[in-house]
Amino acid sequence: MFLRNLWYFAIPGASLKRGAMTRKIMLDEPLLIARDSDGAPFAIRDVCPHRGIPLSDGAFDGREIECCYHGWRFDRTGRCTMIPSLIADQKFNLDRVRTRQYLCREIQGNIWIFFGDDADDAVGDENPPPNIPGVGERAPGLSETLMFPSSVDHAVVGLMDPAHGPFVHQSWWWRSQRSMHEKSKKFAPSPLGFTMLRHPPSSNSGAYKLLGGTITTEISFRLPGVRIEHIQAGRHVLCGLTAMTPITAKETEVNHVIYWTQPWLAPMKPLLRPFVRAFLRQDRDIVIKQQEGLKYESNLMLINDADMQAKWYYQLKRAWEKAQQDGSAFENPVEPRELRWRS
Repeated sequence: MFLRNLWYFAIPGASLKRGAMTRKIMLDEPLLIARDSDGAPFAIRDVCPHRGIPLSDGAFDGREIECCYHGWRFDRTGRCTMIPSLIADQKFNLDRVRTRQYLCREIQGNIWIFFGDDADDAVGDENPPPNIPGVGERAPGLSETLMFPSSVDHAVVGLMDPAHGPFVHQSWWWRSQRSMHEKSKKFAPSPLGFTMLRHPPSSNSGAYKLLGGTITTEISFRLPGVRIEHIQAGRHVLCGLTAMTPITAKETEVNHVIYWTQPWLAPMKPLLRPFVRAFLRQDRDIVIKQQEGLKYESNLMLINDADMQAKWYYQLKRAWEKAQQDGSAFENPVEPRELRWRS
């Protein structure tokens, strides 16, 4: 149902304080995500193997989690370190007791979790989480999270769709149906996905002009569901990363984080946040309306060229799943192409 052996966006790093833990469902799996006393994040399965109690209902001292039911303790690798009910002469191998550990990385202020067949670091390193060029190790300047009541496929296709802007995101400061015109963009394959090659922003993208300088933008998509818009404005960078993480088969969490190197944007954050929220809510609201129609008609119609990115997404998924089943190398099915549409 969900793509495996890939990194998924879990939570913004700033939301997890040192010595704290949180419970989260991802890909229909219960996770406990914590930050130890040294500041390093980790993730384990949020189920005590003794009686099934969520470990997140227990206590965390920055080193070990204590189950609230019988006090069994687990370290950051999911290994049981203590069973209080055992007495001295009872021989029991604690190494037999463990809950699953997940690979967990914090990169540029975001915590990612690897959903693979095991917790082998080498497997996770084959396709590491995305790293935004030009922003160093800084954390995002702005983060927003919104739940979409849809499958991850509909969330991904909806957010990558280039033609819905003048209808879903109509506004005086962005676009309208009156501003629609023909566009032509060049695309090429890139790691785990495809990229709209760097180009000047469209003439009806007025908000970009506020950044000043010579502006170019590059938009990339990669499996399992990450869209990155990288804007170069003179010597400065503004970048938006949108990650779509399946929670269940019918729920998808969308995290949108924004990085910038322009010093003057930091004081503007209280003004910027409402616009970001409005954008995400508009996309969520249209997906909610779509779910009503999908009750009666589940077949999707995808056309060329406006829907080609959606077609590529499904082709990429099939190619990844085939590679996993065959144990072969992933072959990117996307070929260089110029797409044209009106928006």
